[in-house]
Amino acid sequence: MKIAIVGAGAIGAFYGVKLAQAGHDVRFLLRGDYDVVRERGFEIHDRGNVSRVRVSGHRSPEEIGPCELVFIALKTTANARYAELVSPLVGAGTRVLTVQNGLGNTERLGGLFGAENVLGGVCYATINRTAPGVVRTSGRTLLWLAESVGPARERTRELAALFSAAGLAAEAKDSLDDTLWKKLCWNVPFNGLCIAGGNIDCAELVASPDLVELSWALMRELQSAARANGVEIPDAHLQKQLDVTVKCGAYLPSSLLDFRAKKPVEIESIWGEPLRRGNARGVPMPHLETLYRLLRKLCRAEG
Repeated sequence: MKIAIVGAGAIGAFYGVKLAQAGHDVRFLLRGDYDVVRERGFEIHDRGNVSRVRVSGHRSPEEIGPCELVFIALKTTANARYAELVSPLVGAGTRVLTVQNGLGNTERLGGLFGAENVLGGVCYATINRTAPGVVRTSGRTLLWLAESVGPARERTRELAALFSAAGLAAEAKDSLDDTLWKKLCWNVPFNGLCIAGGNIDCAELVASPDLVELSWALMRELQSAARANGVEIPDAHLQKQLDVTVKCGAYLPSSLLDFRAKKPVEIESIWGEPLRRGNARGVPMPHLETLYRLLRKLCRAEG
């Protein structure tokens, strides 16, 4: 399969390299890392094993041309560039898959390329880009895939099988909203409080009883907002988010890395949009509203 990777940071680079190693024709759209990756390839640190992988890197989407699959792992702060970056990659039968954080991404892509051509997914992974062309992962990955409209189809299951065959565990799901709200139960508290709690890592966060209590309050608000939007999130899922974070150790969430690098943080998709959707259904979310406003003050503005 001819696959374009748009957003070759941590997730995009790691997933793209694995797909290329599985034999697919993977083309990376590279911007800031272009020179490094063209010269040396990607350097992948995977649980103690280090490999350097040469890839097909390109400066523009026009160089790549239409693909069978477009894998979008851009920061949502770049969503205004969808038309510019993705349109040249889309032809008849192209599937557009976004694994970006938060809410609102598939709707925006559907408006450009047709909802019937767009899928969404969420990645559960501890992967960081630590330098240009350098990616580190410290645990297993899991990808949930779903159609932007309706339940899983045969193509959804085929894509899940494609990723799994490349060593990237993947599952087809029947509800995209379900997957996105469940992922927010990690992103909202732990990405957010590592910044607002004092520029700290996950180990420092879970060592603070006050921040753990606040994490629970945020997850409970998301649970209520999700329910009001037709998604039921069991208590066990909330507990799992905390348990996983304890196991992460001194992991640095992606939003914290952006904050430390003085890059735009994905405030609207991760914190703003769930707040708006909850409030639109009459769900009070005072803890999320406070965190959202605080992050807007602390972080560089988007775009």
